[in-house]
Amino acid sequence: MAEVHLTQDAYDRLQRELEERTTSRRTEISRWLERAREHGDIRENADYDAAKNEQGHNEARVRHIEALLRSAVVVEHAASDVVAPGTIVEIRMDDDDSTTEYLVGSIEERHERFDVLSVSSPLGQALDGASAGDVVEYSGPRRTFQVEVIRVRPAE
Repeated sequence: MAEVHLTQDAYDRLQRELEERTTSRRTEISRWLERAREHGDIRENADYDAAKNEQGHNEARVRHIEALLRSAVVVEHAASDVVAPGTIVEIRMDDDDSTTEYLVGSIEERHERFDVLSVSSPLGQALDGASAGDVVEYSGPRRTFQVEVIRVRPAE
């Protein structure tokens, strides 16, 4: 897996989620499976199927989080003059008078005020390294956009 840029908050949140999923969540699912087995034949037991399905989802998320944390690079405060993981970028698309602000980082980031712009997305790749005043091209699904960088600042 390629490097994943995470803020310290996102890294800590993923650590807590991994801990919860590998301890109490596994125990909860195990008990659910035991109760479902008590209902008899597991071949036609919807509760058992649901528990096994949940167990699969939980284990897949555990593997995903473990991979993310192995390849994580914790970004404290990025330089505020260029778009990079750990910054907030304000942009204006060529066909819009309004501006939009994004937290630049991994899809695993969460923020109360900003949507997250993944550095691996086409728009994130186009903006990577841009400064305030720069205009970059972003190829969308139907056409190419001109995107103006209005402001770049460190994430809060």
